[in-house]
Amino acid sequence: MDYTFFLEWVQFAVRWLHVITAIAWIGSSFYFIALDLGLVPEPGSPKGVHGAAWQVHGGGFYHIQKYLVAPAQMPDRLTWFKWESYMTWLSGFAMMVVLYWTQAQFYLIDPRVMELPVWGAILISIGSLALGWLLYDLICKSSFGENNTRLMLGLYVILVAMAWGYTQVFSGRAALLHLGAFTATIMTANVFLIIIPNQKIVVADLMAGRTPDPKYGKIAKQRSTHNNYLTLPVIFLMLSNHYPLAFASAYNWLIASLVFLMGVTIRHFFNTHHAHKGKPWWTWGATAALFVAIVWLSSIPKADAGEDMEDSAMLTPFEQRFAAAPGFDEVSGIVMGRCSMCHANEPGYEGIGHAPKGIKLETPREIAAAARQIYVQAGLTDAMPPANLSYMEPQERAAIRAWFRAGEAGTQGASETDRAEAAIAVPHPNAS
Repeated sequence: MDYTFFLEWVQFAVRWLHVITAIAWIGSSFYFIALDLGLVPEPGSPKGVHGAAWQVHGGGFYHIQKYLVAPAQMPDRLTWFKWESYMTWLSGFAMMVVLYWTQAQFYLIDPRVMELPVWGAILISIGSLALGWLLYDLICKSSFGENNTRLMLGLYVILVAMAWGYTQVFSGRAALLHLGAFTATIMTANVFLIIIPNQKIVVADLMAGRTPDPKYGKIAKQRSTHNNYLTLPVIFLMLSNHYPLAFASAYNWLIASLVFLMGVTIRHFFNTHHAHKGKPWWTWGATAALFVAIVWLSSIPKADAGEDMEDSAMLTPFEQRFAAAPGFDEVSGIVMGRCSMCHANEPGYEGIGHAPKGIKLETPREIAAAARQIYVQAGLTDAMPPANLSYMEPQERAAIRAWFRAGEAGTQGASETDRAEAAIAVPHPNAS
């Protein structure tokens, strides 16, 4: 039970929390957008009621009314929908810290893209999130933001620029993940800094006996609409780190840009439908065309310039530590014999078209760079190879554990237990 073991469980727990809170936030967001668009005027409604709707769920009937500004007096009980948004962002930020910051050499920094110190990569990571919100909020509050269509186009240009920019400094998977975090930060900040404060101003006016200014509701509605159109692309970007065809392709930034357009076309259909304005079926054709374009872009291979020199290139300090650890040569043979038939530029295993997770294990440098994944997937567990198709032996897994722990411990080397496990005769990597 070492540091990596506990870190894996921390990541699992934080990811679980993130998914749960995201489901709650997205569910309530989509529900209220559909509810708001579906409201219709109802004869005999109280003064100030903009529209109403009857709904049925769980065996009960619900009669819902919306006040355009606010009711005449403050109700005794009022439910605020905000914590779903806050906890989604906080849990997502925690996951970024435990995955991309504490393991920057694995997931955040790619020397082939840009040589960055860990502190520099982390500074760019957090700085870009803050800059994104400040820039977006400034534009919304300017005269440019008075036209909502123009504002949405401006926001799209910013997102495309950030998609390209992230791919120039981070690894592919970190670039798309950060673009999702960049967008999610805007969405949560909209709730925390605009929507909820504006609603509190309205509540304070009601409690003081003043007539609330409708501009606060108008501003909150604009930001809420932005969140509605950004939700689906954020989900795609958060899932993209599991699919190398998205994050490890030559045009990953362009793929992400097209995904934002897909989010618009999909939500436009449902928003129009919920508003009882028909069903714009053309949006499905547009969405399908965008997805076909994404699939085509993912098939374009990256340039091979410099790949042949990778083994002779200077190793990063992180790679050097594991390449110099006792047992590296032995583990390299095991990995190349048991894993490289799939984790390759051109996988040789039938049915595998691309290296799983974009991880290639054909050279010593690639093996050293993927030390942690190898340790977790094939040392701590038997997740890899899947169903043990290449017949990795227990002794080989023990050798992997001993090598990784020696590299992680540095000059201290592996423990006595690790060395005892690894001392068992290891069969030839190609033996079955």
